[in-house]
Amino acid sequence: MAAERIIMYPSMGISHLMLMVELAKLFHRRHPATPIAVLVTPYPNSSLITAYLDHISSAAPSSLSFHYLPNPSLSSPPSSPTTPSLSFDRARLNNPNLRQTLELIMSKDSVVVKAFVIDFFNTAAHEVASHFGIPTFYYFPISACALAATLYLPTVHRTTVNSLKDMDIHVYIPGLPPVPSDHMPMSMLDRTTELYYNFLDLAAQMPKAEGVIINTFTMLEARTVKAISDGLCVPGGRTPPLFCIGPLIAESGDKDAGSDSDERHGCLSWLDSQPSRSVLFLCFGSMGVFSARQLREMAIGLERSGHRFLWVVRLPPSPPPPQEVVDKSGGKLACGDHEAQVISTLEEILPAGFVERTEGRGLVWDSWVPQVEVLSHESVGGFVTHCGWNSVLEAVWHGLPLIAWPIFAEQNLNKVFLVEEAKLALPLEAAEEEEEGFVGAEELARRVRELMGSKSGKAIRERVMRMRDGAKAAIREGGSSRAALDRLAQLWK
Repeated sequence: MAAERIIMYPSMGISHLMLMVELAKLFHRRHPATPIAVLVTPYPNSSLITAYLDHISSAAPSSLSFHYLPNPSLSSPPSSPTTPSLSFDRARLNNPNLRQTLELIMSKDSVVVKAFVIDFFNTAAHEVASHFGIPTFYYFPISACALAATLYLPTVHRTTVNSLKDMDIHVYIPGLPPVPSDHMPMSMLDRTTELYYNFLDLAAQMPKAEGVIINTFTMLEARTVKAISDGLCVPGGRTPPLFCIGPLIAESGDKDAGSDSDERHGCLSWLDSQPSRSVLFLCFGSMGVFSARQLREMAIGLERSGHRFLWVVRLPPSPPPPQEVVDKSGGKLACGDHEAQVISTLEEILPAGFVERTEGRGLVWDSWVPQVEVLSHESVGGFVTHCGWNSVLEAVWHGLPLIAWPIFAEQNLNKVFLVEEAKLALPLEAAEEEEEGFVGAEELARRVRELMGSKSGKAIRERVMRMRDGAKAAIREGGSSRAALDRLAQLWK
């Protein structure tokens, strides 16, 4: 009798790899009899990915295996230097290696691949799976709102002429509140880029799949999930079945990818000394970097708010050195900012005396913190977030109200959902006549006071607590996410 297997193919980045591994672990816990193989293509010289895989592999059961694909070489520089475009490009270039690996797996012990689960960045792999007649499922580890926007992108493309970044309109996506055009995902703002057309192609390929798996739960994004399932986001076309299996949160016992120690983190000891639900946590993901000027403004706002805080800060990148170029007359011109400051410590950024004045009620941390453990701590009562979907789900899981400060990718769209639809977050308004996205100190202080000490903040907290209960119910026996996972299992038999 032929052996059966599920194959999962994450994108190359650490966050997408971790999310796919969590999906594999979730399915294995529920249906341990079906072996799962995860195909990994790590970035070159990525010690973070190597350490994570070593940790996961050492604890994985024998029925959960990892297979390494070669890292494809880019014969020429990519047409777009952005990381998302590189992810699409590398998946395309790796198709020959993928084909060879699938052939090897299927030939050994006459394995029958029951399902091929691909990260949405690996759209190019859909063609390889189709060649072998393997049912393909997309894993969309971000919000249903972002999925709706992606599926609806061809309609937006057909009904507009200019790039959304050049328009001042609202985009009406089924199942979502009206979205200001500049709040659409960054990948969809400029129709002259390769990334834009990568997402158009993704929108064309996903309806051909056997299903789309999303890390959300129906109660959280009920109107959006219904609109997608009813086919409203693919007018006149096929909508694949939707499987909302979330919230998928990393187990607290798992070693976080950013940690190099098994000791309890120092910030947790500080939180132990704070009153219940009194601390505002500010953290903006691994890529959330602000200018020195914005960081100083944030410090002033936190001090003015009068509330307790734990603030995770990443130092702004150093400016490039001045360069000399030759002008048309043969003379040399210096290009670059001679006055730009190379910043190496937080003390060079924060206002003089800030740390001393906020001692006891505030803690600034300049390196990795265990976010899930922080959010679950009894003393934490609110969360200023970049609106990355993992962070949103973690906050909901722990019943924490939010202040939304989106930075990139689909985070502005998530903010629209959290503020306008779910009403789980307060927005921050950018200062007028300032650089794009700059938030003033008084605006931050005002929103912190509102979230942590007002009636409207209390109303948000109550809504989040109801949503937390819904999240926990979704993954229990008989819950919507548990039922979706079991439907997948039936398809994969």
